[in-house]
Amino acid sequence: MLEKINMTEDLKQLSAKEKVELADEIRRYVLEIVSKNGGHLASNLGVVELTIALHSVFNVPKDKIVWDVGHQTYVHKILTGRKEELKNLRQFNGLAGFPKTNESEADCFNTGHSSTSISAALGMARARDIKKENYSVIAVIGDGALTRRYGIRGFK
Repeated sequence: MLEKINMTEDLKQLSAKEKVELADEIRRYVLEIVSKNGGHLASNLGVVELTIALHSVFNVPKDKIVWDVGHQTYVHKILTGRKEELKNLRQFNGLAGFPKTNESEADCFNTGHSSTSISAALGMARARDIKKENYSVIAVIGDGALTRRYGIRGFK
């Protein structure tokens, strides 16, 4: 399945069963690359189905996906035309381990670690509304995004 996917349009042509197979192949591909180059393994293996679902429903780059934890975007990079380039992940002149707006128009916001996606997505959505444009803005946040910044008891 993975060899058939070069852009998100290819993904949208797959059946649900084929997407399950694709998810397995993506996991093996990410494992292979991270074992050679280093990188963030668990966070990427954990978002495979989520990323496939997001790219099956939304139309990136028109729709904007803001990743709260940037180092969980390897699958996003694979599905947005950077599958082969991922082999050079975290290498000199290779792909970054995080979203980079200068790397792809599919990366709408430079992010690294958590706690920025909600405010960035809100700003993008507000700008979209002011300009009377029509697209979706999605913030992908993790369970630690709010507690890291504000603590369990509220604002620090």
